Amino acid sequence: MNFKSLMGLAIALLMFPQIAQTLYSPALSDIGLVFAVKPPVAAQMLSVFFLAFAVGVVVWGRLCDRLGRRPTMLAGLTLYAAATVLGLTASEFEVLLLAQVIAAFGASVGSIVTQTVLRDRYSGPELAHVFSLVGIALAASPALGLFAGASLVQLFGYRGVLAGLLLLACVLWLWCLWALPETRRTHQEIAPLLGTLCLMLKDLALWRAAVLVSAFNVALFSFYSLGPFMFERAGLTTQAFGYSGVLLALGSGLGAALNTYWLRRGVGGTTLVTTASALMLLGAVLVWLLESRAWFVLPMLLVVLAFGMAIPNVLSTALMAYQDRLGTAGALFGLIYYLIIGAALVWVAWGQALGITLLICASIALVLSCWRREQHSSSH
Repeated sequence: MNFKSLMGLAIALLMFPQIAQTLYSPALSDIGLVFAVKPPVAAQMLSVFFLAFAVGVVVWGRLCDRLGRRPTMLAGLTLYAAATVLGLTASEFEVLLLAQVIAAFGASVGSIVTQTVLRDRYSGPELAHVFSLVGIALAASPALGLFAGASLVQLFGYRGVLAGLLLLACVLWLWCLWALPETRRTHQEIAPLLGTLCLMLKDLALWRAAVLVSAFNVALFSFYSLGPFMFERAGLTTQAFGYSGVLLALGSGLGAALNTYWLRRGVGGTTLVTTASALMLLGAVLVWLLESRAWFVLPMLLVVLAFGMAIPNVLSTALMAYQDRLGTAGALFGLIYYLIIGAALVWVAWGQALGITLLICASIALVLSCWRREQHSSSH
């Protein structure tokens, strides 16, 4: 499989979990109305997604080392489709929430297995370049998810979102069946799960990377969790919230493009992460000041731009010490940061305070990135 074909499929699979998350965001208000639940309860749809996602990356990551990348991907997409059917037939909120948990577990296969395939094929600066290209493409995910979700909700309610996700899962399953290569080494030794976990729990650099990934993701997805209700309070429509995703996607795309440009110019990834953290802090302050007005969306551009700059650099270097156990290490790394994200988003849903959330995330990211830069400098 040539580079362009592999990247096309990899980007589609990596976009899938993001689209599955953001498509739900415009549907939260409709879910609240249909099932007569309050906004903090409806917002739990995104919180449980990350918690179930965290468990899923461990299971699928382990299976992709044992069974192979290709059969694991097909199994995960099959489970996701089945969960979506359950959601379409749900008449109680608890059943819909259960369907979301199962769907999130299945959707995680798109993240962990695809990242493992890319790490099988590429390494070092080449892998950082690949993740940067992926980052540019992923910038379209929020726009596509929010805009499509808002349109589907307006036409068909939240069930329109579920039907769209079911169709997407089926298309990806057929594409993988036809084109996904098996990249696992034929005689690869299976690394012990607990042994790998013990190594990673003692790895301070890996913990820094996990918290950095979590901080940028919580900042991004707190907007998707709280945005529909903030727009509603400002007297704006669900469609307007969908259009805001286009604006934010431009910011994320610009961040990813700037990251690719500076990497090619020889700027180090550590420097870029620190710069991104500072930009996120600036955006967080402005969002906090404008939170009661619809204009708060504009400084969110700085937050998503920072996301596009930082995430490719953190992900490309996080597992360099675990090349002999990429599937297992990737699964456990994902478990750590998705548990952090999921737990944080539970607090975000109940707190309903976007500005404060962004300030906390940005401050943590800036402290850790400066610390990471200092450690990197001292090692050289």
